[in-house]
Amino acid sequence: MIFETNRDKGRAGMAMAVAYFGANGYTVNIPMNDTQWYDLVIEKDGIFQTVQCKATGSNNNAISLRSTGGTKGAEYDYLLNHNVDYLFCLDGQMNMYVIPTQDLKAFGVGKQITLRTEKSANGQGFQTYLYKVSL
Repeated sequence: MIFETNRDKGRAGMAMAVAYFGANGYTVNIPMNDTQWYDLVIEKDGIFQTVQCKATGSNNNAISLRSTGGTKGAEYDYLLNHNVDYLFCLDGQMNMYVIPTQDLKAFGVGKQITLRTEKSANGQGFQTYLYKVSL
C-alpha cells in the first residue's frame, strides 16, 4: 500500500481499525474531535477501551510513538504518557497489529517500534509479530 500523505496513512489506519474491531464483535465509537489521545473507543460485553491508531508506509515499518507538529516538526508528547488501552498499527503490506499499551510500558520501549511479521533475527527488541491480527 502506498501512502502519498500522512493524511492517507491516518485514514487507512483508522479504517482498518474500525474494520478489525467491528468484525470481531466490538461496538466501535469514533470521537467527535481529535484532541484526545485515543482515536477510537471500543466496547464489548460492557467493557469500554480506548485505541490509538497508527499506520506506516516506511520501508523499515517503523511506528513512532511520539507526536510531533508545528513548522519544525518538534516532539510535543509521547503516547505512553497517556492512558490508552491499545495501539492499533497498520503497515504498508496491510498487516495489522493490536498491541496492549501495558505491554509496551512493561517492555520499556523507546520512542518507536518496528512492525515485524516474524521474530527478529537476533531475538531482541519488542516482538511485534506476537500481536499480529487479521480480519
